[in-house]
Amino acid sequence: MATRKLNVFGSVAAVAVIATLAGQQASAAPAPDATPPADSMHTAMQRDLGLSSSEAKDRVADEKQAAAADESLRSALGADHAGSWYDEKAGTLVVAVTDRAAAEQVRAEGAEAQQVERSDDDLEGYVEKLDAAKAEAPDSVASWFADVESSSVVVSTRGEAAAEDFVADAGVPAEAVTIERSAEMPQPLAQGGDAYYIGGGRCSIGFAVNGGFITAGHCGTTGTSTTSPSGRFAGSSFPGNDYAYVTTSASITGSVNNYSGGSVAVRGSSDAPIGSSICRSGSTTGWQCGTIQARGATVNYAEGSVTGLIRTSACAEPGDSGGSALSGNQAQGVTSGGSGNCSVGGTTYFQPVNEILSAYGLTLKTS
Repeated sequence: MATRKLNVFGSVAAVAVIATLAGQQASAAPAPDATPPADSMHTAMQRDLGLSSSEAKDRVADEKQAAAADESLRSALGADHAGSWYDEKAGTLVVAVTDRAAAEQVRAEGAEAQQVERSDDDLEGYVEKLDAAKAEAPDSVASWFADVESSSVVVSTRGEAAAEDFVADAGVPAEAVTIERSAEMPQPLAQGGDAYYIGGGRCSIGFAVNGGFITAGHCGTTGTSTTSPSGRFAGSSFPGNDYAYVTTSASITGSVNNYSGGSVAVRGSSDAPIGSSICRSGSTTGWQCGTIQARGATVNYAEGSVTGLIRTSACAEPGDSGGSALSGNQAQGVTSGGSGNCSVGGTTYFQPVNEILSAYGLTLKTS
């Protein structure tokens, strides 16, 4: 079936795209050791996740421990690792494994083990098959991603029959797929954050890196000049990916605007487990939080598909694109696009930070 891809908020040339900022305001450098997580991130988590002040603080601490355990277990388990997520009710890391011996190893590390049929490699292989067939995806299919909790690939669609045909034609077994009925129509978001300008368009700074900052690829093409701060797109990729690197001589700090008069220090870029909280910064809707639902998601925009994205429940609106997203003090991604809004909620996708750093050989600037 022919694919009618999703609409964008304006053309790339006139798009006020936003990379929100992890790199922060190009002009005013906030104190590097500002301590806003307590008064901005925790406050936003209370509002968006329905937590008390103490619950928000405890969750940040628990997620930090879960992320450390997850990194260790991924390395130790190798092919037996079948995904992991943070269980917010239990406050612990859950690790899916494919055999009993691996489960014992997980429990020895203080995490909860869940034995499943399909490994990480199995799910990733099915996602790759769908990615390879993405040109044939019907217009009703908005996205797909590996859901480690259900040990299946979730396909979000407005029409189940067409989605089932697409899955079958791609060679993915039906029993490995969950068809999710959804009205979702993701689109790249535009404008916002700490502004920089591209001709008649406006974007925002993403995370600060050596020599400049990173942002969303749909903000501008390679060679495009920027002002306030003055710079140039040294690299840009969209669709397929949604990332870009802008070089500038302006001083940009390793922190993120919390839209409460302060900033959140960036300490690194360790991947947070699925289920962890995530907060994003953007000029349209400010500082908003949600949870990580999946990694490696594929989204079908009007301009083409983008693969490898982080899917979250954090809301966003036009003007929030390119903005920074963090779990605790760890950079996770820059805002790519999504559906819904911050009045009714929605789904927002992020281009992973570490992929951008690797693509351009960059080093994240931290406080």
